[in-house]
Parts: sequence; structure tokens; C-alpha cells
Amino acid sequence: MYALLATAAEPAAVKLQLWTPDGSPAAPSRQVPRDSLAALVRTLEAEHRPRWVWDRAQNWYPGLLASGTRVERCHDLALCQAILLHSQFTAGTGYRQRARILPPEQPPAAGADDAQGSLFDQPARNPGWDLDAVAAELAAQKAAIASSTHPARLALLTTAESACSLVAAEMQNEGIPWRTDLHRRLLDELLGTEPPDHARPPKLEALAVELRAALDAPALNPDSPQDLMRALHRAGIEAKSTRSWELQEFKHPAIAPLLAYRKLSRLFTTNGWSWLEQWVRDGRFHSEYVVGGVVSGRWASRGGGAMQIPKQIRGAAVADPGHKLIVADAAQLEPRVLAALAQDSAMAAAGRDKDLYAGIAAQGFGGERALAKVALLGAIYGSTSGESGRLMPQLARMYPQAVGFVEDAARAGERGEQVSTHLGRSTPPVSEQWRAAQRSSTADEQRRAESAARSRGRFTRNFVVQGTAAEWACCWLAELRRGLRTLAPGPALVFFLHDEVMVHCPDALVETVAGMVHESSRAATRLLFGRIPLEFPVNVTVVESYADAK
Repeated sequence: MYALLATAAEPAAVKLQLWTPDGSPAAPSRQVPRDSLAALVRTLEAEHRPRWVWDRAQNWYPGLLASGTRVERCHDLALCQAILLHSQFTAGTGYRQRARILPPEQPPAAGADDAQGSLFDQPARNPGWDLDAVAAELAAQKAAIASSTHPARLALLTTAESACSLVAAEMQNEGIPWRTDLHRRLLDELLGTEPPDHARPPKLEALAVELRAALDAPALNPDSPQDLMRALHRAGIEAKSTRSWELQEFKHPAIAPLLAYRKLSRLFTTNGWSWLEQWVRDGRFHSEYVVGGVVSGRWASRGGGAMQIPKQIRGAAVADPGHKLIVADAAQLEPRVLAALAQDSAMAAAGRDKDLYAGIAAQGFGGERALAKVALLGAIYGSTSGESGRLMPQLARMYPQAVGFVEDAARAGERGEQVSTHLGRSTPPVSEQWRAAQRSSTADEQRRAESAARSRGRFTRNFVVQGTAAEWACCWLAELRRGLRTLAPGPALVFFLHDEVMVHCPDALVETVAGMVHESSRAATRLLFGRIPLEFPVNVTVVESYADAK
């Protein structure tokens, strides 16, 4: 049973209609006052357990959660549309012509998590739809999935993605347990006492004074990249940027205070006292998570930097009395995904019942785990120089299927072709400008075009692995949520970061939930790949403070 939910002409009302699984109305549509919606949703959940269909979960579910109403499942049209519009699996289905394209959202604020371009471009937010549009788009999406080249895979992807939209809203509503007193104590220790009017805290100002003296630049504003670069060059430090890894190459009395300043400055600006006032309330850190927020399918977040909680302040994330934090991360997720995608039995054997990097090292890198890790990550991310480039031939001899898989994806990207994840998320097609640049005739234009092609090859090489890893993690989350619902209102998912989850759990249920974490990871592997001779193990830690998890 589907329950379609949409906006109404009157702002104080919404439209709702029940549909049968075959896509026909099961009852007339009804108009419901917004202030009565939560009670009606609870009734329909108890009577029908429907799959809620809405334009975006984020437009509806937070309000329901605020009223104490939870739903079991949904179909998020916007998330599914983003997948189906570009998927190679739906080419030829006519979906792109039939889709009711969602109006664009406002772009996320500058500096939003993971807004890094390429693999990290974020979608925009859109306003709501009326009931006719919701019904038409649902029908179009169901038809596209059914007539795609891999309907079972696309159905799993859209179902898991929609389930994660519920997870994201529930985590935003629940929030990470956060001790404001401990956070303030950490800030006092690291930065000094809270300054008035957002001035520099004492320890940061002391480093600024030391830096000015070391660079002989009394008027230097260390927060200005332009001022800083000029001062560095005047001091004979010919850095091309102020990135930490580059500054560390220089030996000068200014480097140590500059690196220390930059580290504390990031803490002050991103997670300082102002952050506490804005994002922590009632002992919880609440942030909005953006499912599929990057083009590979990884999540992003809006506000508060939930995807980038620095280690310096993780000691403030503390479980409530009588509770623990269960923190779990998937071990070597992307390399294991590559082995599964490529069906490389030799690589799968290297990771069976053991650390994958150690297994690879034992097979061909003289037991040097660090070398095996550098080689394998170099293959996934396209590192062709330095240590990775030197080790690549050995890796290719050992695992020709795995290396060939990512090499094929890279070559396809260089030709301007699309590539896809295991379940069917595809790269956006290249622009006409990109294709035109590849046909350029002058030597300079050809060099730029070749550079652009290589860059896209690195993108597509990583996309197939990172995107499939995101699909595995999405299934993991959905399965774990399903298990935790049987224990409600006890444990709750409160945090997710790519391959890591955190559950806030009553002490009495810790062992049960830890078992669910493991079982849901095994279920995710079966959902994606069936029964394969390769495990996706997760490391589970039970702690009182997030700082103790790693």
C-alpha cells in the first residue's frame, strides 16, 4: 500500500491518498489540516503500514518527528529522480522525457560539508509538489525501474536511498549526545578563555604574535591568505599555498607557529563557542544530513559540520547516564568493494578472515602492510606518481581483475563515457563544452583537453568504487534501522559518516545492538552481491565518549 502525501492549495492543509501496490487509487484523495496530519499518519501506520510517497522526506518527516510520529518506510521522489535521470540502466526507458523535473532548491551555503566539486558537488533543495505531480512521478519512476536493464538493482538502490532519507531525518531529530560543559572545558584548554565580541582567544592571539615576530611582519593578519602569502614570500618561504602539507616542506621559525595557529583557528571558527550556541540545544548536537549529497551517493550535511567533527572536541560527545555509544566502522570498505566488483578471487582471498592490507602484503609486498595500502589506494584513486606509481605494476600482476576494473573505468571516463556503480548510480554526462574541448586543434588546447580527460578518468575510476561503497553503507544503515525499530524506544542511530555509524544505546541492550550492527553489515553484503567468498567486517567499539572510539 502506498500513501501519497502532497501540498494543497491552502497553506494550512495537505493532500493525502492511498494507492494500491499496482499503482491505482485505493480511496479518494482527502484534504487534511496540517495540524491533524501527525495523528492521521499514526493511524495509517497502524492500519496499513504504507510506503509514504512524497517529494522529499526532508520536507515532511522532520515535522512528523517533532510531533512524535515515525514512519516505517517511504519513497523519496527527489532522491530517486536524481538517480534515475542519469542512470545508464534507465537509458531507453523514456524516463527522462516523462519525469516531472523537480524545481531546483537553493544551493547549500558556502562552505557546506563536502562541497568540494567533482565527486563532491551537491544537489539543490526544491519546494513541494501537488498530488497529481506526486502520482505522475511515482508512476514514471516505477515504470522506469521495471523496464530498466537491471530492475532488481535499481529497485534496491531507490528503496535503500529512500530508507536513508528517514534515517537522516531521525538522526537530525535525535541529535548526538553533547556535553556543553565538556566542550567549553576543551575550548578553554586549547584556546584559552572565551573572548568578548568574537575576538581571538588568548592562545590563538599568542600564536599570532609569535608568527608576526618570526616573519618580521608586525601588521600581519594571519587570517588573511593574501597577507600571509606576502609575508611568507618576504621571509623567503616560497610556498605556493598555505596548505599544511606544503608548509611542512619548509624549514623556518615561522612554520611551527603558523601550523599551530591554523589548527586552532579552524577549531575556533568551526567548532568554537559560537558553534555551541548555534547547534547544541538540550544536550544534543542537531545537524541536517543530506542523503546522496554528493554525486557519488555519499552523504553531506547542512550546518554544524556533522561530517567533519574534529578529534579535538569528540570528548564532548558523551552518552547519557545508563547508556553507551556503540561506534562501528567498516574495515577497508572501498578496497573490499573493489574486490567484489571485479570478482577478483585472489584479492578476496587476501582479505578473508583477516586485515585486507595485511593479506595483500603477505601475498606480494614482503609483509609490508603500509606498502600494500599505498598501492591499493593508489589504484582506486588514480595515483600514478611517487610510491603508488612505483608499486602499481606489482599490484597489477597480483590482481589483474581488480586493477583492470578501475583502469577500464578510468579509460571510459577519459573518453567522456558514463560509468555506473553496482546498483546503477551513474556519472552525469559530460557537457558539450567538454566534448568540444576534446576536439580542439591547437597544441595548448590539446594539452588542456588531455589534462581534463585525465582528471575525469581519475573521477570515474574512483566513482565506481566510492559510489558502490556508499550503496553498501546505505543498505547497512537501512538494515540496522530496521532492526533497531524492533527495540524502540530504546537505542537510536545518532551519527553516520561514510563507513561509520554511532548508536546511542541503553546499557541493557548493548550486546543485542552490537550483534545487530554485525548482522546488518552481513545483510548489506548479501543484498548487494549475493553470497560471495568475501566478508565486509565491521569494527565495533562500546564507549561512553566518542573520543575513546578510535
